[in-house]
Amino acid sequence: MRLATWNINSIRARVDRAVAFLDRSGTDVLALQETKCKDSQFPFEAFEAAGYQVAHFGLSQWNGVAIISRVGLDDVELGFPGQPHFGEEPALEARAIGATCGGVRVWSLYVPHGRALDNPHYAYKLNWLQTLRENARGWVEADPAAKIALVGDWNVAPRDTDVWDLSVFEGQTHVSQPERDAFAAFEGVGFTEVSRQFVPEDRKYTYWDYQQLRFPKNEGMRIDFAYTSPALTAEVTAVEIDRNERKGKGASDHVPVIVDIAD
Repeated sequence: MRLATWNINSIRARVDRAVAFLDRSGTDVLALQETKCKDSQFPFEAFEAAGYQVAHFGLSQWNGVAIISRVGLDDVELGFPGQPHFGEEPALEARAIGATCGGVRVWSLYVPHGRALDNPHYAYKLNWLQTLRENARGWVEADPAAKIALVGDWNVAPRDTDVWDLSVFEGQTHVSQPERDAFAAFEGVGFTEVSRQFVPEDRKYTYWDYQQLRFPKNEGMRIDFAYTSPALTAEVTAVEIDRNERKGKGASDHVPVIVDIAD
């Protein structure tokens, strides 16, 4: 099975690119983040015409996550148990969706940004990651043979070389130690971040801002990752960061991370 994760940055603006990516890459399951639409606005028909099933969780023009699969789409779950809420009137945001695809429990995740270290959104982000981690621990403890993939835009740069210039990010989110600790803590409950395992090189980015020619200068960030449970880690055979998807007209500011899983 070929599994890919991609922050699409508006599915309605990039549906043609998404369908073309599926055809070009041979991807069986695509986890999308930042679809930026309600369920009623999602272009289901384009993917169904290509032979895929779709599960989408979108509440407004912000956030939004989806799983698109041609190997089954069962037991869809909108949000993980206990997922923290946010807002003046705290509410669940469309940041996580789970489904079982070809025997793998796939979670498409759009981790909160954090905004600033003194912003309530930062505490929300840390709580969100902690709650997800505790769920991940419980899932593996309940079934050590479970094949689970936690994939998406994590909005954390775990290493200094995961940003193009660390001095630019000094005192900001994404590189703070509490965020990095929260990200690394998934290893402590048995998960492996397989993109790093297979693509260990420094400065292999997954995101480049649209401004100031960041992409041509390779001034990017590595913030899109794939954590897999022990049973699934053993079956991962390759990972690719599809940098070419950032090229051309109408590209997202993120690129797909592709994970190959043995039969």
